[in-house]
Amino acid sequence: MAGEESGAAGTPAPPMSLNTIINAGLTRPSRPVYALVLMGGGARTAYQVGVLKALGGMLKLRGGHMPAFPFQVLIGTSAGALNVAYLASTAMLGLEAFGQLGQFWARLRSADVYELQLSRWVRFSRLVAATKLWRHAREHGAILNNMPLVDTLHHAVSLLGIEQSLHANSIDAVAVTASSYSSGVNWTFCHTARDSHHEPWNRPSRRSEFQPLTIEHLMASSAIPFLFPSTPLWVDGQREFFGDGSMRQVSPLSPAIHLGSHKILVVGVGQPQRSGLVGGANEADRRGPGLGAIAGHAMASVFHDTLQADVEQAQRVTRTLQQLPREVAAVLPYRSVEVVSVQPSQSLDALAQAYAHELPRSVRLALGGMGARKGGGGALASYLLFEPGFVQALITLGEQDAYARKEELLAFLAESSVQATLATA
Repeated sequence: MAGEESGAAGTPAPPMSLNTIINAGLTRPSRPVYALVLMGGGARTAYQVGVLKALGGMLKLRGGHMPAFPFQVLIGTSAGALNVAYLASTAMLGLEAFGQLGQFWARLRSADVYELQLSRWVRFSRLVAATKLWRHAREHGAILNNMPLVDTLHHAVSLLGIEQSLHANSIDAVAVTASSYSSGVNWTFCHTARDSHHEPWNRPSRRSEFQPLTIEHLMASSAIPFLFPSTPLWVDGQREFFGDGSMRQVSPLSPAIHLGSHKILVVGVGQPQRSGLVGGANEADRRGPGLGAIAGHAMASVFHDTLQADVEQAQRVTRTLQQLPREVAAVLPYRSVEVVSVQPSQSLDALAQAYAHELPRSVRLALGGMGARKGGGGALASYLLFEPGFVQALITLGEQDAYARKEELLAFLAESSVQATLATA
């Protein structure tokens, strides 16, 4: 139930190969280990907050008291890594951690994440706008300055809180993934209460390292390509530059499996479809997709397109394992892993178009100057809209989608709820 290679030297296999499940099954913990996997997508990850808030509400009503935090392993990529780090730092609060995360997002604004300085007259010339942004990107390696996010994370994410959650056994592990521009390797940085007791994994183009998480790890994981600059980190005794962990992430569920998970809840921020946002058919036939549509499509390929394939492969392998005769399954050194995936039921691109006016003025001018607010520009805007209207709309959609699958989610977390009750008894 995680994506791994076949084991042949340097030859990647499709995600979720049987080898992963065999390796993961060699260690059998005394209790099921629940993992929460949060994918990336910039401002779109506010959707995850809605799903988790609804989940917390369901568990509170069913438990009759305040159960403990329901997940033992937390895995995050890109902006999902920020959500994971926040939850890890507040896990000792139990289900209240989800509410705290919601309050953080309610206070968040684009100015807390990035800034872009452009003169007002840029809006009168697309060529000038493109030239200005190109020069900025050439000098700084990105269009936007994300230094405001450094300050925001220092105030919001307690690194000491993460340590306390680990040592109090509120969680077992937290991990974030970043992609090295220097080597092309995707690194998953894992942290447990006893990092030295864990053996890192090393697969073609994907490796891990056990070490305490820092704000730099979060900045690296969430550095959206072209938009945010890279972040340097030290790996294998050398300095490498890292960007968004979603890049080249062929097996998003793999870290959860390596960290011993039996049940995985993954919350992505993809969408059912992206068609119909480029404009009318006649317009599309005449002019083709605009810059906004192309940029949005590229972003979707980075952030979303590998997740569903990995989940489907995981579910397919698990169904195969569950169909084996009991006598055969009992002697095999591997186990099945249950995966539940929650994704938006509505197009987040279309939702972003309705709130694009909330973007900071400089960003609106820049996107408008390049023509990126037309022809599907909502796709690109959706990654940058850290503003109240869009954030609340995403949270509301996440809550609705979670409650629509209430019975399935509660059944999935049934054993976790029992463990939480025992832990607080």
